[in-house]
Amino acid sequence: MGEVALTETEGPALEGMRSVRLRVPARAEYVALARLALSGLADLVALPDELLADLKLALTEAVSNSVRHAYAGGAGFVSIAYELSADALAVEVVDDGKGFDPDRPPPLEGEELTEGGLGIAIIRTIADEFELHSQPGVRGSRLRFVKRLRRPA
Repeated sequence: MGEVALTETEGPALEGMRSVRLRVPARAEYVALARLALSGLADLVALPDELLADLKLALTEAVSNSVRHAYAGGAGFVSIAYELSADALAVEVVDDGKGFDPDRPPPLEGEELTEGGLGIAIIRTIADEFELHSQPGVRGSRLRFVKRLRRPA
């Protein structure tokens, strides 16, 4: 079904980099597992609580989008990859579901955004780098965000 791995990458350019990869069923109850993996990595570098809360929010939005929208009937998987280096944390969320138009604004109901319509905007606000690859009618979506970790001088 799914697999979890923690690896340490070697080599001078990648010294101290750690990566975790999860592949989970596209169901809401697995969002908590994605958040736990992030918390575990955050413990390795003692991220401040406020930054960790922001990153958990961004991750929750990214994974929830795949869970809610990628697969009709929820029969699919979501892959989450975390890469922690000395100065940044990168998170990538990939699904093989139906694509969408990332340039299309969220649907409105009356004067209000629908529930979940702000997820991508929230991630963009939290992240220092943001990438989103998806197309309507093309299978799969890939969302990647990076948060630079500022070290005390």
